[in-house]
Amino acid sequence: MPEVKSRYLSNTTARNTPLFPSKVALDLRRLGVESGDTVMVHASLRAIGPVEGGAGGVLEALEHAVGPRGTLLMTLGARADEPFDASTTPADPDVGYLAEAFRRRAGTLVTDHPEGRFGARGGRAGELLMNPPWHDYYGPGSALERLCRWGGRVLRLGADLETTTLLHYAEYLAPLAEKRRVRRHRRVVRDGAAVDVHVDCLDDEHGIVDYPDGDYFGRLLTDYLAEGRARTGAVGGARSELIDANDLLTFGVRWMTARLGPPR
Repeated sequence: MPEVKSRYLSNTTARNTPLFPSKVALDLRRLGVESGDTVMVHASLRAIGPVEGGAGGVLEALEHAVGPRGTLLMTLGARADEPFDASTTPADPDVGYLAEAFRRRAGTLVTDHPEGRFGARGGRAGELLMNPPWHDYYGPGSALERLCRWGGRVLRLGADLETTTLLHYAEYLAPLAEKRRVRRHRRVVRDGAAVDVHVDCLDDEHGIVDYPDGDYFGRLLTDYLAEGRARTGAVGGARSELIDANDLLTFGVRWMTARLGPPR
């Protein structure tokens, strides 16, 4: 991907004055979101600031920006309550309230997984979430792989630096000699009854290797953004980035291979 250089666009709207969803959609278009895009969203409602309609207004703006042929993807996770029920269990609070509003919005499709749970809506939502892997749910065959294969983008709206789920896919592809794996045991609803299941995957909670401060996602993304490869700007009050998913994946695999241990 050619290097894209831009500066954060100014946004003079007072933070205590709610924005109309149409204004947020305009900000998204100025950032580079286009009709027909497939976009994975990480967002902080607090960073965006007040919007008419609250979380629903932000989702309306996102839908308008990608248009009827576009597709939105979000990581949902699951609140730790058990048993897990794909149709009713709320999103993990750590991923932010917008994810829960997205899950509850009519028309959103949700994968049936207590750990690697995604939601999607729009033109290719069903195809994006089709046949998700049970084990290694962020790896090959996942929505993350399809996002990259389809030329999708990652949209970060005031999100923390370590909040970039796509980099978990890079962990699967990085040719490291050793990667930490875990087995998690969960209780889930199947055919109306609670059953015990297990999930095997790379350790996406503590990292696939030990790292000095424990947060290599944040360091990796900082290095990526420093190269000027992302579109940057303001959406509402949020410092935001629009990133080519495949470009970030390639960078992430290369970065992890060089810094996280000996290659395989």
